[in-house]
Amino acid sequence: MMKILLIVFNWVGKGTYWRALKFAEHLCRRGREVTLLATSQHNRIGIEERIINQVRLVETPDLFTGSLRSGWDMWNVCNRIAWLRNHDFDIVHVFEARPVALFPALYMQRIKHISLVMDWADWFGKGGSVEERPNPIIRNILRPVETFFEEHFRTWADGTTVICTTLQQKATELGVPPNTIVMLPNGCDTERFEVIPHQIARRRLHFPHDMLIIGYMGSIFQHDAELMACAFDIICQQIADVRLLVIGYCPIDIRQLVKKPQYVIQTGFIEDEYLNNHLASCDVCWLPFKNTNANKGRWPLKLNDYMAVGRPTIATAVGDVVSLFETEPIGLLAEDNPMSFAEKSMQLLHDSTLRLEMGTHARHVAETRFSWADLTRRLEDLYQYILKTGTK
Repeated sequence: MMKILLIVFNWVGKGTYWRALKFAEHLCRRGREVTLLATSQHNRIGIEERIINQVRLVETPDLFTGSLRSGWDMWNVCNRIAWLRNHDFDIVHVFEARPVALFPALYMQRIKHISLVMDWADWFGKGGSVEERPNPIIRNILRPVETFFEEHFRTWADGTTVICTTLQQKATELGVPPNTIVMLPNGCDTERFEVIPHQIARRRLHFPHDMLIIGYMGSIFQHDAELMACAFDIICQQIADVRLLVIGYCPIDIRQLVKKPQYVIQTGFIEDEYLNNHLASCDVCWLPFKNTNANKGRWPLKLNDYMAVGRPTIATAVGDVVSLFETEPIGLLAEDNPMSFAEKSMQLLHDSTLRLEMGTHARHVAETRFSWADLTRRLEDLYQYILKTGTK
C-alpha cells in the first residue's frame, strides 16, 4: 500500500488545508494510506493526532496566534521534523513553500530520500499577493522573503502540481521540467454541498423571501472589496429589493464601503453546517476580482462552492476563470470595473430563467469537470510516474 504524506502550513480549516484534505480523502478511497500534517488552531505545545474520513490528521503546535499562524514559526518546524523522524512514507507532497511546510518536506527528501512533490496554489511573492498588503513596511520586508521561499526550491522537487496556468508558466520559467508538472485546479465538494431551493434555504435562515440576494463568500483583497462595493452601489440605484450577503470570515467590513450599509448582511465566521443554506439562499454569486497577478495566480475555491450549490456566478475576466466561462455557461463575465460588473449582475438578476439554467449547468460541471475523484486520479498518476522513474 502506498504511504503518502501531505504537508500544509495552514491551520486546520483554513486556506489550502481544504485542498490537501480533499486530495487526502480521495486518495484513501483509492486504497492509499494518507497522513496530513497541518497546524493546530490553538495549541502551542504538544502534537495531536486524529482520524478524519480515513485520513490521519497530525496537528502540530505553533507559538503564534490567529492569522499569524501562517507558516513561519520554527518551533512548529522542529515539532514536525521530530515527529517525522519516526515515520516513513513513499512520497511527500508539500502544499506551498513557506518554512513550516517546506523544511519538513526537504528533511524527508534530503535525509530520508523520499520523493518530493510540490504544490503551487497561490502567487505569494514579488508581483503577487504580497503587493496587496496595505502596510508598505510589511510589504517591503516580506517581498524578498516570500519570493525566495516561493521560487528557490521549485526545481528541487521530483514533481510539481499547480492550480492554474499562470503558476504553470512561472514554474516552467524557473526551470521545472514541463513533463513533471500537472495542473490540478480545486475540485467541487458535491458531497458537502447540495442543491437547495433558495426559498427553503431562506426560510431556514429567516431571510426575506421577496429580496434578490447576491452572495460572496470568504476573504477578499482591499481593491477587490472596493470593486464589489462600488458595483453594489450602482445596483442599489436600479434595484430597491436587493441585498449583498457576505458569507463567512472576511477581513474587510464591506458595510463601511457601501452607501447603503443596511443592505449588506455580513455574517462573520459561521459553522460549516450552515454554509450550504447561506450559499443556497443566494440568487447569484460574485467573483469581483481586479486584474492583478495575485488574482491571476490562483484558483478561487469559492467558485467551486458556488457551482456545487447550483448557483450562477458573475465574475471578472481574470485568470483561468475566463476559459471556464467561455466553455461552460455557468455565469457571466464582466470587465474589472464597477459599471461592467454591475450591468452583468443586473442582467442575470432580472432573468430568473437564465439563472436557473446556468445554476443547473454549474452543478453538472461541479459533478463532472471538477470532480475531486477525477482530479485525485490524475494526482495519483503523477505519484506513480515519479515512483517509477525515481526522479525528474
